[in-house]
Amino acid sequence: LDPKNKKAKYPEARIIVLNDNFNTFQHVANCLMLIIPEMSKKKAWDLTNKVDNSGSAEVWRGNLEQAELYHEQLYNKGLTMAPIEKI
Repeated sequence: LDPKNKKAKYPEARIIVLNDNFNTFQHVANCLMLIIPEMSKKKAWDLTNKVDNSGSAEVWRGNLEQAELYHEQLYNKGLTMAPIEKI
């Protein structure tokens, strides 16, 4: 192994939930708490309010592979999702 080679960084991504006219606040907050690790009730409600007021909110940022899993799970629960944003 060549010590001059830098370790490759895993790609990272952002998950963004979009506002819609059919999901309730309770449903969005519950989905965030259920799917996103270590999501507190307060943070879930703060993010839900941000989605409603701003039209979208970043709900998670991290490893691309995990982002794909959480994105799919939130989508399958009926949330309106932006495409995964690689960073």
